[in-house]
Amino acid sequence: MPSQSPVPLLANPLVIGLFNASVRAGFPSPAADHAQKRIDLNEHLFINRESSFLFRVMGDSMINIGIFEGDTIIVDRAIEPRHRHIVLAIVDEEFTVKRFYRRGKVVRLLAENPAYPPIELSEGQELRIWGVVTFNLHKLLNG
Repeated sequence: MPSQSPVPLLANPLVIGLFNASVRAGFPSPAADHAQKRIDLNEHLFINRESSFLFRVMGDSMINIGIFEGDTIIVDRAIEPRHRHIVLAIVDEEFTVKRFYRRGKVVRLLAENPAYPPIELSEGQELRIWGVVTFNLHKLLNG
């Protein structure tokens, strides 16, 4: 059995304020009055709500693309995995998050951390792609 279970999404909308302004990450821009509207985070974060699940990340194999231990990823089971997608895979009944590599008959799972080698299936190993990662929720403030 996989070591973690998916967390289904709640049906209630999660509404939060959204300012109609871009925020610079370089040089600051002058503050201005911007209209504020309300958005439902469920509509913003989930492509296929009924087939999306939340998972907590353990480990550091994906840090070079900004997925860190303790992050929460959103995984959509309705999206067909394609080459280069970030996927939630099950290898020998264990969940893992990796970049999906498929060229012809060659299938690998690639880490985004050079400390981890690619996962290449050996004879008798089973690989199932559980879903495609669509978002990473990364907490910036501890406490």
